[in-house]
Amino acid sequence: MNPQGHEEALVLAAKARERVARATERAQRAEAAAERHELLAAKPGGEFHAQIAATHRRSAACQYASARLQGAFADNTAAWARGRGAPPRFMAGVAEACGTRGAALTLVDSGQNQLAVAVSDEQSRAAQELEYVLGEGPSKDAASGRRPVHASGPGIATLWRGYGPALTSLGIASVAAVPLETQDSCIGALAVFDPPPGLVGSPGLAEVAAALIGIVLLGPDADPELYGGTDHRVAVQQAAGVLSARMGCPVGDAVALIKARAFAEDVSTEVIARRIVRGDLKLN
Repeated sequence: MNPQGHEEALVLAAKARERVARATERAQRAEAAAERHELLAAKPGGEFHAQIAATHRRSAACQYASARLQGAFADNTAAWARGRGAPPRFMAGVAEACGTRGAALTLVDSGQNQLAVAVSDEQSRAAQELEYVLGEGPSKDAASGRRPVHASGPGIATLWRGYGPALTSLGIASVAAVPLETQDSCIGALAVFDPPPGLVGSPGLAEVAAALIGIVLLGPDADPELYGGTDHRVAVQQAAGVLSARMGCPVGDAVALIKARAFAEDVSTEVIARRIVRGDLKLN
């Protein structure tokens, strides 16, 4: 690593550790508030305080989960700065926290169109690329239905006739996804691949999902870019604009053409998009 890269890595690690400290402090404040209301709830007519205490307990769990995710990224980044391993991805820490082989975060708009994705590793990227190209899969179902989704073994192909066989061909035998819900909407989904027994339906997965909502969008330290690890599919959107102007078709139709070509050639949409922008590929 060159000196500049080393310095940038140390800055990222320091920023993450600052966020760990703030999240931990918020969690401790929420715990203290929960304890106060639990004492009041023990008195006659304290049902309202019991509800408030439960809310503070959930907030504390979310903040502790956030601190763990930020801490994992800080540790991985510090190790990279010392010349060990590959450049860290924030979602790698999410996968570690969940005890899974991989994890992927997908953000969607109000029409359930995929806006961005962040992944822990290349296998997870390939899995999310399949969802993007085929228009079906666990993250899409979790976000659109605002419900947890889980499938394993033959059930994957039964649930998703296109995506399922393609996913298992990547060597993934089980997948689970949970929606990232705010008070008024759903901003996306968290998918984990080959989750360990007991994770699906557990409070742990829900806490990680809640922490991600705060980290990505709503929290005081919100970072939609996840330390530069979020892919907004800029190349695809640029290529879709080129095709739209060239062919006189809506941008949505141009994106569909890019996806179809990527599927036919068994490459990523980004590869097709770059060829279009360079002028090496003409679609009609």
